Amino acid sequence: MIQFIEYPKCTTCKKAKKWLEEQQISFQDRHIKEENPTEAELQEWIEKSGLDIKKFFNTSGMLYKELGLKDKLKEMTQEEKIKLLASDGMLVKRPIIVSDNYILVGFKEEQWKEHIK
Repeated sequence: MIQFIEYPKCTTCKKAKKWLEEQQISFQDRHIKEENPTEAELQEWIEKSGLDIKKFFNTSGMLYKELGLKDKLKEMTQEEKIKLLASDGMLVKRPIIVSDNYILVGFKEEQWKEHIK
């Protein structure tokens, strides 16, 4: 079973969830604001995904902009970035698909088709 991590008010998350339902793919839903990813989870997801940690930041979010993270992230260590992501689910790009074999960040239908069967 895959885990679908979302912010329910996010339009991209709504689209992704609808897509999963249309494909009849079962998933476990997790509200990113109510249940922030932990530092350990984020560390594991980043490693498993093979993506740069920057891909896990919600760069279009208000909190990201309010905190001026565009410039601050350059000076931060990986550990500091993970700690920051774990501090507030609104900083994390979503939706995220977590499975035993892969991690998908953001909704790109072609990429999802390729991985989710």
